[in-house]
Amino acid sequence: MGHDIKFILINADDSFATHVREVLLKFPGRKIIAEVEEPALFAQAIKQFPVDVALVNLDPNPEALLPIIGDVIAANRNLAVFATSQSTDGPLILKTMRLGVKEFLPKPIDPNALNEAVDRVEATRGDVANQATLITVTGTAGGVGSTMFATNLAVELASMAEGTVTLVDLDYRYGQVATLLDVEPTYTLADLCGSPEHLEPQVLGKALAQHESGVRVLSRPATFAEAETITAASCVGVFSTLMEMNEYVVADGPTRFDVGAKSLITLSDVNLLIVQLLIPSVRNAVRMLETMRQGGYNLDRIRLVCNRVGRDAGHLTVDNIEETLGIPVFASIPDDWNTVSAAINLGEPLSVHSPKSKVCGAIQEIAHRLHTPDAEADDKDARKKSLIGRIFASN
Repeated sequence: MGHDIKFILINADDSFATHVREVLLKFPGRKIIAEVEEPALFAQAIKQFPVDVALVNLDPNPEALLPIIGDVIAANRNLAVFATSQSTDGPLILKTMRLGVKEFLPKPIDPNALNEAVDRVEATRGDVANQATLITVTGTAGGVGSTMFATNLAVELASMAEGTVTLVDLDYRYGQVATLLDVEPTYTLADLCGSPEHLEPQVLGKALAQHESGVRVLSRPATFAEAETITAASCVGVFSTLMEMNEYVVADGPTRFDVGAKSLITLSDVNLLIVQLLIPSVRNAVRMLETMRQGGYNLDRIRLVCNRVGRDAGHLTVDNIEETLGIPVFASIPDDWNTVSAAINLGEPLSVHSPKSKVCGAIQEIAHRLHTPDAEADDKDARKKSLIGRIFASN
């Protein structure tokens, strides 16, 4: 867990949003909690999302935005507001500073200038509670095994973590996370997404179903009608609170690459993209990655996981996946449908049903690499040094 600086972006220009993501998300510990296109909703959004910095695009009409900014700053003294504009007119900059704006950043925003400004905000915050590591698991096609993987990954992380782990089912209509762990939720995601205000951890904690592994589950809505009531903003608000309560939050989904999906991908620390060695899955992965590239998302947070490797894949290989997508494969999970399907039907995690299976071992290894990334880097360095030693020793 780390000390994240959380942003809200007030902006109606898609091209500028892309620029901000490129600039901001390249730095670790910077997260965009929400993007608000309508300035009139600025004050309401601050109530819903607990953020540290609001970055306001003043263009094209700075004079219309200044009164709104002044009201928000007056009501939220702990909020740092940054303003940006194409204009570097002295009177405009002076007006923003008199309102209490912390930083004025000319366009295009200099990444180093923004990072230094954020560092100054961080230096004034003092001791801050740790934030969870948010891991999203996204399937590139139906049936690629993303729910199986997300569920078992959460169980394995719970066995390693000192804090709590919550698993969230973001397939609002057909999600089966609760089924795979054989838990009966009393409350669901729909029950928590109706409030426009920031949820208190105590309230949210009571809505989570407890699994014997220690994983807490936030299930999908009970009915299709309830699924229609969930908005991207309310869903991200729930995750903001969950990240205050846990060491890890694992999200199964989202299943559609829509506004809500993009918000969570921006918010997450690791995006696990589940690919199967099938052309439809690979083609969807290409489209998703290209959309993220064009939108300024940080692809360094993407981890490709190939599932069901060893199955008849029409001559596709892991090397083909890496070459096509231009991203190295983070891990592979072997095909063992008999073991996996039996565990699913019994509602048992693989660590209980078949702890010595190759599938379970592969997911345990992925969980370990995510939990101790520094150890993985050390292992790579050790292997590299060992190889160099052998090369020189042979000469």
